[in-house]
Amino acid sequence: MADKAIRTRPSIPRAVPLLHGIFAASLIASSALTAGCEPGRDTVSHSSAKPELGLMTSLPIYWQESEEFGDILEPDAEPSWVRNALEQTHQLRPLDNLSEVELAPLDRLLLAQPRALSPEENVALDEWVRGGGKLLLFADPLLTQHSRFALGDARAPQSVALLSPILARWGLALIFSEVQHEGIHTARMFGVDAPINLAGSFMAVPTDADAACDVAENGLTARCAIGRGQVMLIADAAMLEGEWHAGHAGHHHEGEESGEHDAEAALAHLVDLAFSKQAE
Repeated sequence: MADKAIRTRPSIPRAVPLLHGIFAASLIASSALTAGCEPGRDTVSHSSAKPELGLMTSLPIYWQESEEFGDILEPDAEPSWVRNALEQTHQLRPLDNLSEVELAPLDRLLLAQPRALSPEENVALDEWVRGGGKLLLFADPLLTQHSRFALGDARAPQSVALLSPILARWGLALIFSEVQHEGIHTARMFGVDAPINLAGSFMAVPTDADAACDVAENGLTARCAIGRGQVMLIADAAMLEGEWHAGHAGHHHEGEESGEHDAEAALAHLVDLAFSKQAE
């Protein structure tokens, strides 16, 4: 096998909250669509029986990347595999902000490489978790997912996780090794194998808040009891890329490990573990 390339991390830009215009505008369309029948998707009469899952992300999960906003609402627009997988067990509620009002109706939340949070959002999220909320968080310190939009474009995914304030509140820091092997490979996380690429790691730091976190898998994961709530954290988001799921198992790029990367099964396991009654 050829030696893997070594990638040096580029300098990280200062934390500037990104304005995800397409995602924000899509919330308006989402309200209209969910009020009736969503174009291009079958209406499931028992969808209300599924628990609601809040979703905040900069990744093309709820809608695919598109140059034009109207394109994502076309009847033949293909939903991402991540959205399809999540909707097998949950009714998704896309969020563009984490205000107390937005979080109040929810008891489950998925943050997948979100934009930088405002101070008000950090407070609202912390209070929501402490009140009994369950959170699954993917925080990638160096996102490897390809985007059609250039770095710095407000429509592009968040390239660097900027969540230091809330992580510090919970007694964690997210760090990144300056030099490491580049390429998809399999790692163990919360009892399941999943693909990762240039992952970060969590480390425990002092906090005076009511929080108890266990860091595992060499820092790749952490699990925290925050007040009456629970948080599961993963220091990578490569498993949420469009090609690493059951339908593309075995596909790999040059310099990457071969073998199956069934991210769909891994995601289902993580979601079940994060939001099951056993997590309480």
